[in-house]
Amino acid sequence: MREHTRTYFLGRLADELEARGLEVTLRSNPPALKVSSGESAMLTETVDCVPLSDGWFYRWSWGEVLGLADDPEAAAQRIARLFRV
Repeated sequence: MREHTRTYFLGRLADELEARGLEVTLRSNPPALKVSSGESAMLTETVDCVPLSDGWFYRWSWGEVLGLADDPEAAAQRIARLFRV
């Protein structure tokens, strides 16, 4: 059940990121998103989704919490800023 929840939240984030023109690949084991701009293949970021005491959260590859999984739009805005040149 936990992996289904994680994949659901990552899918919602993927939709938001693709709407912003970013390329997204869902990695299956463990579930995570690989995000890139397409223009700069050198710059990629991996985002996962984890349950914490206050709910589910998106998390940067280095472990810092990115945002609440219930708000994929806000998380996508933060991630998109990383890819602006």
